[in-house]
Amino acid sequence: MSGPGWSRPSGPVPPQRDPAGPTHGFRAPAPPPTSMDLTASVRELLRRTIEAYADSPQAAGWLQHHLDRFGEPLRVAIAGKVKAGKSTLLNALVGEQIAPTDAGECTRVVTWYQDAPSPKVQVFPRNGPPRPLTISRNRGALSFDLQGMPVEQVDRLLVDWPSQSLRTTNLIDTPGIGSLSADTSARASAFLTPDDSPSPADAVVYLMRHLHAGDVRFLEAFHDRGVARATPVNTIAVLSRADEIGVGRLDALTSARRIARRYRGDEKLRGLCQTVVAVAGLLAESARTMRQDEFTALTELAALPRADVEAMLLSADRFGRAELDRPDSDTRIALLERFGLFGVRLGTTLIRQGVTDSSALTTELIRRSGLDELRTVLANQFAERRDLLKSRSALLAIDLVLTREPRPSTAPLRAEVERILAGAHEFVELRTLSALRGGAVTFSPDAAEDAERLLGGDGGSPAARLGLDPGTEPGELHAAAREALSRWKRRAESPLTGRSSADAARVVVRSCEGILASSAPYR
Repeated sequence: MSGPGWSRPSGPVPPQRDPAGPTHGFRAPAPPPTSMDLTASVRELLRRTIEAYADSPQAAGWLQHHLDRFGEPLRVAIAGKVKAGKSTLLNALVGEQIAPTDAGECTRVVTWYQDAPSPKVQVFPRNGPPRPLTISRNRGALSFDLQGMPVEQVDRLLVDWPSQSLRTTNLIDTPGIGSLSADTSARASAFLTPDDSPSPADAVVYLMRHLHAGDVRFLEAFHDRGVARATPVNTIAVLSRADEIGVGRLDALTSARRIARRYRGDEKLRGLCQTVVAVAGLLAESARTMRQDEFTALTELAALPRADVEAMLLSADRFGRAELDRPDSDTRIALLERFGLFGVRLGTTLIRQGVTDSSALTTELIRRSGLDELRTVLANQFAERRDLLKSRSALLAIDLVLTREPRPSTAPLRAEVERILAGAHEFVELRTLSALRGGAVTFSPDAAEDAERLLGGDGGSPAARLGLDPGTEPGELHAAAREALSRWKRRAESPLTGRSSADAARVVVRSCEGILASSAPYR
């Protein structure tokens, strides 16, 4: 899963080049290196490098691993501090309670979740072959233990689970950053920010309850650690446990979304992640896995006088100890564990307003939780860039091999790496987008927003780049692309535009030309 182990080379390792960075000193793109698209070029280069290192099993195996990754789903790691709600959000994205959410030993291990024909859980020891674990259910949630194996001896867990949500994306649950356990925190850091190799994950969803200095420090480290450094494009921040911001009030998520918008405008954070989304993870998980008996209990609560229900919901203790026949105390405590005070309050309110079946309630709770917005962002920012993100990791891997085991015969391969990095407009776009977000290049606020969108900051499709609806007719797309091209040509050629801004404008011009070509109406 994480690729073959590779010992660190003797002596210092020179800094590695990131195809999506740095965020300064970039130039307008050169012509594409070949007629093949980027993915085909990188895959061919991988094959040639594997052949060149056929006598080095470790290097060849490492490169073959990255070649195989092109045929795999996108890998998205979920990271954050302890109790940020990582496992809960993973369950919400999958739609099943397959990730342990308690403070057990399994939450201290990097755990991979992938689609498979049948359920299976395997533990991968640091030394020794993988072995299966017994799967059990505890109150509807998946449960498994390490069967006496010390956590320190575990490299990772692999959970196979039949799920449509996992067919295009492998989700990776990481231990809490900043844990009181130094070993647990080190596991997360080693996985997300390895010293001198690409991260096993293609993209990261970083959860935070508020924007603390520790969150910024981690994101900065995630960007700065050698070849593992990221760009804002493959990092999304989630304001998790959003319902707690308003202390469980019905307008809590409105407040959370307002805070997320403010974070999105933060200059520091803009250079570290693509966007910030507010999500009530517990509500999303419970809504996607809601049972009929829970809907029945919420309906019974909604039938009570509203003032009585609100009085009970002033605290968890009062809600559980209230003298009611139906729903009984045990049922109410179970509802609190699953939905929280906010979820119970929102669910009963929606039922009182006319939601009459569990399916409709599920849909409305999911929408209000912010999960739909997050899934849209994941689709637009990660899924559309799947091959680009994998190509980036592959080029980093090739560069690592060429640096660790330099040979005179591999000089053409290094030249090809340089040629792809210089000529692939996709990478130039990422560098320019990073420069804009990091403040290395400045435009007026409106122009900067326009440039980020045209560079793919809101999604890679022509409609997303032009700020139009997905169903916009080709003729309208083409006209909008022509207008954008003309607008940015004028800015690039203006004598009033500074050099770095002019270079960035020329990159936007090249993107507009690509949009124009891809949106040409059928003749």
